Amino acid sequence: MASKARLPVSKILGMGHYLPSRILTNFDFEKMVDTSDQWIVERTGIRERHIAAPEEAASDLAAEAGRRALADADLDPKELDLIVVCTVTPDQPLPATAMFVQRVIGARSDCPAFDLVAACAGFIYGLSVADSFIRTEQARCVLVVGVEMLSRIIDYEDRSTSVLFGDGAGAAVVGPASGDGSGLVSTHIYADGAMAEALYIPAGGSRLPASEQTVEERLHYVRMTGQDVFKFAVKRLSSATKTAISSNGLSVRDIDWVIPHQANLRIIDAVSQRSGIPRDRFYINIERVGNTSSASIPIALDEAVKAGTIEEGQNVIFCALGGGITWGSALVRW
Repeated sequence: MASKARLPVSKILGMGHYLPSRILTNFDFEKMVDTSDQWIVERTGIRERHIAAPEEAASDLAAEAGRRALADADLDPKELDLIVVCTVTPDQPLPATAMFVQRVIGARSDCPAFDLVAACAGFIYGLSVADSFIRTEQARCVLVVGVEMLSRIIDYEDRSTSVLFGDGAGAAVVGPASGDGSGLVSTHIYADGAMAEALYIPAGGSRLPASEQTVEERLHYVRMTGQDVFKFAVKRLSSATKTAISSNGLSVRDIDWVIPHQANLRIIDAVSQRSGIPRDRFYINIERVGNTSSASIPIALDEAVKAGTIEEGQNVIFCALGGGITWGSALVRW
């Protein structure tokens, strides 16, 4: 579904992110699986990724990113009206990870909080939800967090997936637009369940509960049909990016920056070519962070804003695709 071009009603008021201190390099992988630094870099663009400590959980990363976003927005946690945590790696099946985030950051005890599962497109889905709540005046201040502990669901004997993913969290505080034209202009979110088995985790749910057999068969780890996901990602991310431009009466020349999901450098290059947006307008940190799924865009965005790369008045597009298959884009006037 897509929203029509309009003046922004909601705005990102503050950003924050958190990356665990431990770094796993491609040279570390050379000791773990049949691979090499050159092989990984040529196929993905990744050189290193951050891995959470054994005692850390998703809520720990999410809460720290949330605290930093609130500080950046100069807001007290008690001012939050909603917390949305986007993740496929929750602390546990029940309750939602958002409950722990609510408690840890000191939000009101009656502040609604829930998890949202849209894989790598989670942050864009979360922004769409926040915008809707603010638009309908059900909330004035929403914390949207993308957080993943992908190191806990990756098969480190599978070189095709294990080298891709890292851990991290990124957060945004979303509130009412100020009326100066800046803010979230539009969101566009989509899904195609026919592609569900292209990127998924077979076991651990009600269809295939955990058992000795599922553990022995390593069914609790991510499985991916890489070529299918690659082709679909290039096609859908390009179309979603074009939709964000055309539905708002803009042209490629009007786009200052693209913050893409940091999945694979070759995908980003292909999207640049298909969308017509020059590669040097894509903010890329995949070399240092790897694929952090729903945390990918907010981590990159926070980096770009804090570094002064993204400036006031610029048009910025977010685009992402993840398991489901889910995908989407958003246009922000900074």
